[in-house]
Amino acid sequence: MYYETVSAADFGTSLRGLGLNILVCDVIAQAEFLSAVFDMKAHRVSGDFAIMTYGDQVFQLHSDGTYHSHLLLSLLPEAGARGGGAQFHLFATDPDVAASKADAHGGHILQEPTNKPHSLLEACILCANGYAWVASRALTSEERNAQ
Repeated sequence: MYYETVSAADFGTSLRGLGLNILVCDVIAQAEFLSAVFDMKAHRVSGDFAIMTYGDQVFQLHSDGTYHSHLLLSLLPEAGARGGGAQFHLFATDPDVAASKADAHGGHILQEPTNKPHSLLEACILCANGYAWVASRALTSEERNAQ
């Protein structure tokens, strides 16, 4: 599917499995952050909407205005982080590389790259909307043995 020209109807009816719509204050800034820090691809980016791809996974960014009649909009906090409790794992992103890019693109490193007991190296990076993006990769056998 060519995301740059697909119609809304064709895009909507193509979606399968688990879908994520992430409500953000600034779609363009969020798309730039995800592209720069996590090498995601941004498609159809506007002030209201973007299609994001991470490998073969697809999700959407929406501005508050696109939810004008959606009941979820009334649950958003007036101030502060809106993403509290939401964590998005990116299992094909090198945590060291992502962490090295985060500050320059408005991210906040909540946890530096750390070897975890479940055999992953993970870095937790907060975006301006307060969502936790966890860059992860499998530990090498040497890293696992050193734990």
